[in-house]
Amino acid sequence: MPETIAFRLNGQSVQLDVDPERPLLWVLRTDLALTGTKFGCGANQCGTCTVLVDNEAVRSCNETIGSVRGRDVVTIEGLERDGALHPLQEAFMAHDALQCGFCTPGMILTAHALLRRHPRPSREQVVEGMNQNLCRCGAHPRIVDAILEAATALEKGARA
Repeated sequence: MPETIAFRLNGQSVQLDVDPERPLLWVLRTDLALTGTKFGCGANQCGTCTVLVDNEAVRSCNETIGSVRGRDVVTIEGLERDGALHPLQEAFMAHDALQCGFCTPGMILTAHALLRRHPRPSREQVVEGMNQNLCRCGAHPRIVDAILEAATALEKGARA
């Protein structure tokens, strides 16, 4: 039975009449047309569907829309501000930290949460923190380099 679910999405208030058990991934992609969040495995294993909920990386394929009631949700579309890319997005481009790009939104949002916990991570912390996000193209070394560069940019005062 549908319920009214209110939450903040990419800085904007959203209110939907929806089944609270519906996966957040499908609400984002189908109901709200935010297709940056991708469907990968559907089993909480690959990280492709990662979004931020209250600044923590969560897998939207296994998160219900009801679980985000009253919370703050950020998708890849929400990182850009006034036409300016987030330092992570810029670093991913600079390091060519993608090949097909399918995993990239989930990688960037997982990295965002990682850098909030560890603003100056070691290479080992980045590798460990990104271990559960899969890239079939094998861009992991470039992804790690991009995250480390973004950490430096953020530390020097780039927008978080």
